[in-house]
Amino acid sequence: MKTILIAEDELAIADSIAYALRTDGFLARHVSFGAAALDALRACGPDAPALLVLDVGLPDMNGFEVCRQLRQFSDIPVIFLTARSDEVDRIVGLEIGADDYVTKPFSPRELVARIRVVLRRLAPPAPVSASAARFELRADEARILFRGQPLELTRYEYLLLKTMLEHPAHVLSRPQLMDRVWDGAPDTLERTVDAHVKSLRAKLRAVDPNIDPIQTHRGMGYSLIVA
Repeated sequence: MKTILIAEDELAIADSIAYALRTDGFLARHVSFGAAALDALRACGPDAPALLVLDVGLPDMNGFEVCRQLRQFSDIPVIFLTARSDEVDRIVGLEIGADDYVTKPFSPRELVARIRVVLRRLAPPAPVSASAARFELRADEARILFRGQPLELTRYEYLLLKTMLEHPAHVLSRPQLMDRVWDGAPDTLERTVDAHVKSLRAKLRAVDPNIDPIQTHRGMGYSLIVA
């Protein structure tokens, strides 16, 4: 799980962001001061944050100054939170190295979606095994083979299985799958994911009824076992 650092002095806002992050499969850390955020980001380790959500109006220093100092030693992505919507502030934030800018009030779920977009944009492409023990992804042909047999998949079944193949054994939440597979279809409901998983399972069982590579993690999401 990726850790997101929240630098926000309003506890209610920080708690709502942390809850939305945990619901979507992230870990959340919270600090209330800019200096504490810089200290946390200087400390390297296995739990190092993957992204910083940074309030502009921190009590000890301006968020813009935090970002300026941060850019001297780290390229971690930054999303600014601010109560100000002036265009100048947005331009300043982006020019000093921010990756996105969110104006209060905001939806915590929208913020998490923006976090996912930034992380996906900056992350290197995930390696995909072209000859996994059970699956073969032929992305150039938009086809997936299972046990050597081509699967007859709808567009969204293909995109769903492809996404899971690109993250083998990773638990992907329903919101994550909706964001990656049904991007551009904002009216999609979470039960749509469940329906497509069910149809995928039926097609996989038709090839090999003895295994079910799609694992359900109750309250969390789905993962795919490829080996």
